[in-house]
Amino acid sequence: MADRLTQLQDAVNSLADQFCNAIGVLQQCAPPASFSNIQTSINKDQPSNPTEEYAQLFAALIARTAKDVDVLIDSLPSEESTAALQAASLKQLEEENHEAATRLEEVVYRGDLLLEKIQSALADIAQSQLRMRSVGSVKANLLFFFFCPNSSLYLYNIVSLF
Repeated sequence: MADRLTQLQDAVNSLADQFCNAIGVLQQCAPPASFSNIQTSINKDQPSNPTEEYAQLFAALIARTAKDVDVLIDSLPSEESTAALQAASLKQLEEENHEAATRLEEVVYRGDLLLEKIQSALADIAQSQLRMRSVGSVKANLLFFFFCPNSSLYLYNIVSLF
């Protein structure tokens, strides 16, 4: 984002552009003037120019931009602002910044603790799932050996795991 002076310069340039455009459009749409010594023929089929609409449009644009310029000018430091006032203001801002940094560090610390708890819970869940898979595979093997003939030795070994 640009500083206030650059914003002010951009707004003034925009205001100048709007003035130029307004004058150009109004000149283009203006009805012809008659001179006493020159005869001109006006085309009666020519549609009426919306001069009033253009005037209102450009007036609104110019007024809005002028208001923006005023707001930017009001936001500039005043002449009454001394170095001592600016230093006091900067000191207050620095204190607010340090308080915000302290709060941020506390929030980050609490977030790290919460992250560790979440990671621990996820590790427990993963271990539980691995144990359940291994128990499930042992049960599947047990059922497999139970239905297979001549596997009593293996069945004994698998059952002894429980």
